[in-house]
Amino acid sequence: MVQHLNRWLRHVPVWAVWLLGLVPLGLLVWDALQGHLGVDPVRDIEHRLGRTAIYFLLATLTVTPLLRLTRLNLMRFRQALGLICFAYVACHLVAWVVFDMAFLWAQMLKDVVKRPYLVFGMLAFAMLLALALTSNRFSIRRMGAGWRKLHRLVYPAAILAGVHWLWALKVWESWPLTILGTILLLLFLRLLRKWGWSGVFGMVRRAG
Repeated sequence: MVQHLNRWLRHVPVWAVWLLGLVPLGLLVWDALQGHLGVDPVRDIEHRLGRTAIYFLLATLTVTPLLRLTRLNLMRFRQALGLICFAYVACHLVAWVVFDMAFLWAQMLKDVVKRPYLVFGMLAFAMLLALALTSNRFSIRRMGAGWRKLHRLVYPAAILAGVHWLWALKVWESWPLTILGTILLLLFLRLLRKWGWSGVFGMVRRAG
C-alpha cells in the first residue's frame, strides 16, 4: 500500500504543494472581502496567519518521522512546506506591523518589552528566517555539515512558535496545547533516535 502511494507521490509536482499552501490565504482574503472576520478583523487576520504557519511548520517536522515509521516518503515536499510556513510567518509579522502597530516602531518596541510572548515570536521568526534563506542547493553545498546543524533550529523555533501562540491567547485552550504537545513529542522522538533512552533521560536529569 505504502509503496503504491510512494509511486503515486513521485508523479505529484512540487508546485501542487505551493498551490495547496495558497488555499488558507485565499480563504482569508475571501473572508476579509465578505466581512466574515468577526468583531476584531485585525486580530483574526493575525491569528489565522499565525495558526496556518504553525500547521505548515508541524507538517514540515512530520515528514521525517513519517518516513521512518511508515515508509511514506514526502521528502520531495519538505522544502516547499518549510518555505510556505515561513511565508505565513512573514505575513503574520507584516500584519502585526502594518494593521496592528501602523508602523509605530517605538510602540512596537514597547510592546515587545511589555509582552514576553512577542519575544518568543520574534526569536522564532529570526530562526525561521535563517532556515528560509539557506533552503537552497547553493547553501547546502557551501555550508556542508554546518547546514544540517543550522537546520536543527527548526525544533526550538517550533517550540517558541507554539508557546507564542498559547501565551498570546492568554487562556489554556486545548488545541494550541495539543499542537505544542505534538511538537514536543516529535522533538522527543528525534532525541530518542539519536541518543536512546539512557541518553535522553540523562540529559533530563542534568537539566533538572
